[in-house]
Formats: sequence, C-alpha cells, structure tokens
Amino acid sequence: MKNNRIWLAPALAALLLATGCGDDKPKNADTPADTTAADEPKLPAAPAFNADSAYAYTAKQVAFGPRVPNTKAHVATGDWVVQKFKSFGLSVREQPFEAMAFDGKMLRSRNIVAQFAPTAARRIAIFTHWDTRPFGDKDPVKKNAPIDGACDGASGVGIALEMARLLAAQPDSLQPSVGVDFILFDSEDYGYDSSTQGELKNQLEAQGKESWCLGSQYWGQHMLPANYKPSYGILLDMVGAKGGRFSREGQSRESARDIVDKVWNTASQIGYSDYFLFQDSPGIDDDHVYTNRAGVRTIDIIDFSPAGEFPAYHHTTQDNMSIIDKRTLKAVGQTVIQTLYGE
Repeated sequence: MKNNRIWLAPALAALLLATGCGDDKPKNADTPADTTAADEPKLPAAPAFNADSAYAYTAKQVAFGPRVPNTKAHVATGDWVVQKFKSFGLSVREQPFEAMAFDGKMLRSRNIVAQFAPTAARRIAIFTHWDTRPFGDKDPVKKNAPIDGACDGASGVGIALEMARLLAAQPDSLQPSVGVDFILFDSEDYGYDSSTQGELKNQLEAQGKESWCLGSQYWGQHMLPANYKPSYGILLDMVGAKGGRFSREGQSRESARDIVDKVWNTASQIGYSDYFLFQDSPGIDDDHVYTNRAGVRTIDIIDFSPAGEFPAYHHTTQDNMSIIDKRTLKAVGQTVIQTLYGE
C-alpha cells in the first residue's frame, strides 16, 4: 500500500472538495474511551498461536530476496507459499494476471487463494499481500533499492500460514464453526507516491486508474471464488514490527464497525490492548478499499498511528528481519484466531 494518501468517507470527501484540499497531514483522530465491557461473556477456547512458526515463515520469505514482480525471487516465493498451504491440506487456487504499473511496466502477477474447510457454508476471509515494494523511496540513502518487506508483506503472510497450519492441525471436534479463506494479493506495493517520486510520471493517472493494490483491484473485478460472499474479511498489513500498534482505521470503522469492535474487544480480553489501541486513525488506501468495493466488509489491521503516520521503517530498507518481533506476531495471530473461534 500505501502511500500517504488518506481514504475519506464520501461525506467528508465532498466537504473537502467544497472547501479546497491540500497536502496537509491529517489531524489527530478522536480518542474515545475503551469500549470493552467489564462483564463480557467468557471467550471460547482457541488453540495457541505459535509465534516462532510465524517468525520462521516470515524469515523464509525474506530469504528469497525482495518479492518484486517479474523477478526470480518473486516467482520462487509464490511457489513456496502455494506449496506450504497445500502441505497443510488446504484447497489452493492461483489467479494469474498481468497489470500495468504506474511506470508503464507490465507486472506478471498472481493472487493466491487457500481455503480451509472449503465446504463450510459460513466463511471468513483473511487478506494480506505477498509482494514487496521495488524501491525504498522513503529511504534517505537507498531510495532506488528494493526492500525486503519483512513487515510490509511477509509478516502478514507469515501469520496467515501459521493460522492455516494451526487450523488444519486441530481435530474435528476442535475446529472453528466457520470456513476460512486466506487470500493473498500480489502487486500491492508497486504504486506511485507523489511525496517521494515527484520526478516520475504516473502513467495510470491519465487513465483514471489507481496505481496501488493492483492485485486486490483485479480480484475485486474477477472474484475468486466466484460470487464470494464471506461474512466479513480481515486484512493483515504491516503486522510484525517491534512496537507495532494498531488503531481503528477510518474505512474499517466506516464499512464494518461491528467487526472492528469484535476484533479490538477480543484483543483486550486476551491481554493485547497494548497492541490494539482503542484509538481511531484516519482512513488509508489499502487492499480493504477494493475488497469493500467488491462487497466484502473488510477491516484493516495495520501499523498506522492515530496521527495518520507510518512507522519509520515504512518503504525503506530498514524493513528487514531486524525489526520483526515475535510478540507482535503473537498479539495479532492470537487475536485473529480467537476471533474466528468466537464465531
């Protein structure tokens, strides 16, 4: 994702268009009190998420090299991810596509869909992206170097893989009551950031097309599975860094406030309120914009501050394994697993 462009609810967007808008950073969002009730019912038992395993899956992706479309590392990583899901017994489908990037390059891409309990009628989607940004354009020294994307990409996939392994390992009597679809988008991070790439031309702008989240844009227009109607979706993006903090993002609140409340309250009940903050942050342009447009109510769990700022590692070469923290992986993975078992 993710330039610093902020997503705006339609009413707010109209107001800004009427009054004029600029490049000012968003103001701090309101900080409502913790809404968790003291007498909430006891949560059902859920299996323990293994952060060591999620960390190993994250490191394995990074070891292939930057997962930039049209590279050998990208192909090898995708093949490995597909085989890991298959090794857990999930039903896996690939969705190859070609998309034009903002600089005119045609990106050979593929979305990956892995289904746990594919015949279950009620389903939950877990979204993430598996590619990496081809340039660390926010890096003060290596602006044109591709990034490892240890947090921005690999951490979400690492959590998804460990969730898939964990679910598949449970006996029938201990499986959740819902099916789970792990949907991994490609070519998410090959977008144009006017704040760092002003010397370049965004060739997609003249066509009226968005340069970010190419995989979720394609998926939303060519849904796989066909006519997909899960109860809701959870997007995992930048979910493994030391000091990771997840506030309640704007479009998530706008599109699926009940799911935001469900996830954040679950995190609080199991002891992760230091990670899942009961604070609101501005909306942001990420894959959930396009899954919501496709009719899947989706929230975004993303390391993005209430002040509307990304962490220092964002889109720099600092985004490597040195910033990955098993405690953050555990907080996110356990919260999402517990949420699934609460259905």
